[in-house]
Amino acid sequence: MNAVIYARYSSSSQRDASIDEQIQVCEQYAQKYGYDIIEKYCDRALSGRTSDRPALNQMFKDSAHHRFEVVLVYSVDRLGRELYDMLDGIRRLQKNGITLCSATEPFGNTAAGRLSLHIMMSYAQYYSEELGDKIKRGMAYNASRCIYNGGGVPLGYRIGADRHFEIDPDTAPIVQLIFQMYANGKTVTEITTLLNQQGFRSSKGAAFNKNSLHTILKNRRYLGYYIHKGHEIKDGVPQIIPDDLFDQVAAIMEKNRKAPARARAKEDYLLTTKLFCGHCKEMMTGFSGTGKLGKVYHYYICNGRKKKTCDKKMVKKSYIEDLVVSECRRLLTPENIRKIAAEVMAIFNKSEETDYLRQLKKSLSKNKRRQDNTLDAITESDSPSHRKRLAEKLTELEKEQAVLEAQIAKEEQVLPNISEQGIRFFLTELRKGNADDIRYRKTLIDVFVNRIYLYDDRITITYNSGDHPVTINDRLLSAMEAEAAEVEGLFLDGSAPPRKRPNLSFDKLGLFRVKCAFGT
Repeated sequence: MNAVIYARYSSSSQRDASIDEQIQVCEQYAQKYGYDIIEKYCDRALSGRTSDRPALNQMFKDSAHHRFEVVLVYSVDRLGRELYDMLDGIRRLQKNGITLCSATEPFGNTAAGRLSLHIMMSYAQYYSEELGDKIKRGMAYNASRCIYNGGGVPLGYRIGADRHFEIDPDTAPIVQLIFQMYANGKTVTEITTLLNQQGFRSSKGAAFNKNSLHTILKNRRYLGYYIHKGHEIKDGVPQIIPDDLFDQVAAIMEKNRKAPARARAKEDYLLTTKLFCGHCKEMMTGFSGTGKLGKVYHYYICNGRKKKTCDKKMVKKSYIEDLVVSECRRLLTPENIRKIAAEVMAIFNKSEETDYLRQLKKSLSKNKRRQDNTLDAITESDSPSHRKRLAEKLTELEKEQAVLEAQIAKEEQVLPNISEQGIRFFLTELRKGNADDIRYRKTLIDVFVNRIYLYDDRITITYNSGDHPVTINDRLLSAMEAEAAEVEGLFLDGSAPPRKRPNLSFDKLGLFRVKCAFGT
């Protein structure tokens, strides 16, 4: 089976394994499991928080040509540091029939492995967001006292020793000059040209341009407002521009303003790469159309239907997503939460040491034996010069031991420090989430759902927690899809919106469903 390796190293992180280390571990993993490595994709000194990674993007492009079946990584976080970046990478590979394997993490392409992987990524994201909330609370506390919270300082201000804003006597006159020139009829182009000719610079130390000038002219801080997260505190900072001058400038800007084209809001289709047509097995993707009153309606449509090779009717986006979210929430019973947490921890407890880690431990053991032998030789030697050489050798062995122990510690820290209690707490909090929150809905679907097949009279869901599909029978599904068929043609010419359909209900599956999902 053909495989490729993806490796990424951020020079700013001291915990990252080097590119060479990552490749070595992945090659050992490939040899052990019979994979043929045909390509290596490496991004050097690039953060996982950026999507501008040439090698990763090239690998995604190449995956569409089906030259390989497996992508090997040292650890899953090589794809990205954020949960949704990692999940997006996995989805892109799955879309092309590619399996992702981690050489250092106990996640296999099994039901239990998939569930553990998704839970752990969500678990890590959850605690990352908890930390973010603490930081936000600290920033809110600072904001209530008009204390500088970090970030760029507007031109005309500086931060004092008490971390409050104060007027910068060197740059505040530039701000006043900008407002005065604009109020006197100077254009933005004329003002930026004059400022740059005089050698003035923006707060970032760059030449002035249209954007930086507009930012200054619209900044209400110059009226004395401390601004944080859209909230304003009057007299929170020293005022630089008088009210009447600021209002005059705002009126001129409004008069000169040209209405920008409105960007169409991006709709999140949560079941992308997971929803398939039950008839032709083609993927179902998001599709939208506009009714005669201008309202936009969202559906999933079979790709086979687009190709005119399948007659599967569209399904309304809100209906199918609400149904799947509801089914996922039903998984989170107290009993299932205990079972999931125990299963995830069992996988981690059975985690097999990598060949690289075993090699490191073997080298450490050998090193300690050599140290013992050297100490014995020093004790038995009668020659001062010989003892000196042995002492120097012993020092080298001790340095080598320190390096080996550091490498072993790094390898053993690849997996997150988790506990069964922590996972249970995370899943319990997940159960309490708001079903209308888009991030919460994404998390539920990403954690639990592997694939969904939509038929005319039923839906089958394969969860990450089990290989046996769960069937949901809904007699109203056919009627709902028939309604979608009525408006399908109208979407193209925008002549009419869909009729309002009645509320749908579906059968409760109870214990049978749990058995299918968790094998109990």
